[in-house]
Amino acid sequence: SALPEKKMVFKGLTVNKEDMNKLMLTPQIHYPLPGGSALITFEEAKVAQRIIELREHTVDLSCGEKLEEPDRCRVRVQAVPVDILLPSALEVRLTQSSSSILVSGLPSLDISKDALLDKLELFFSKTKNGGSEVESVEFLDDSGQVVLTFTKDGVAERLIEKGRTQVLIGKGKYEVKISPCMSGDVANLQLQPSRCPRTVLLLGIPDVLSEEAMSDTLEIHFQKASRGGGEVDALAYVPAGRTGVAMFVED
Repeated sequence: SALPEKKMVFKGLTVNKEDMNKLMLTPQIHYPLPGGSALITFEEAKVAQRIIELREHTVDLSCGEKLEEPDRCRVRVQAVPVDILLPSALEVRLTQSSSSILVSGLPSLDISKDALLDKLELFFSKTKNGGSEVESVEFLDDSGQVVLTFTKDGVAERLIEKGRTQVLIGKGKYEVKISPCMSGDVANLQLQPSRCPRTVLLLGIPDVLSEEAMSDTLEIHFQKASRGGGEVDALAYVPAGRTGVAMFVED
């Protein structure tokens, strides 16, 4: 009952009661890529494993053109696995602020965000409304809620016990909900190494073709079964002299 109000539409699945207090983590790993490298993700994990086992690959840069042997240009690239760290356990310490409140259930009015904050600050700064001098007021864009911090201790506690109040905004009165303002700190985070099963990192790619041409050449080479490859799901190439960041999400 102390949680802030937020209108939601449930589109998920019900779970067992014993799972209700579990926190589900969805990893989103940012992986730095050096210049002269490429990440290639295959549709099948066994293809990626085969490419890694072969280690060194000679890539023909003729892009499928039928050239005489002396005119052909080839480069050697190294294939290595992609190892990342994933969270295996997380402990969060929750702390309730003694001087702040969370105001939710705010009305949708045709006024600016700053004007709404000013009116809330004015209302909660008055002792007749149960408030006191306001130190700061902050709008939370992700939830549409407001955090009010008072200069005196005890004010927030009294308002939280009240739970709801009628706020005068313009010519109308609107009921809002007052909840504790909680903050969380990561007290313990444990990581475990994990290898991407379908993705391979290619290193040592020289800057001899344009970015688009090199991407196409690498994809053509590594999707051929005769060279140990298979169907390519995605490929990202970073030319020499530049750096990139790849983002891995749960498969």
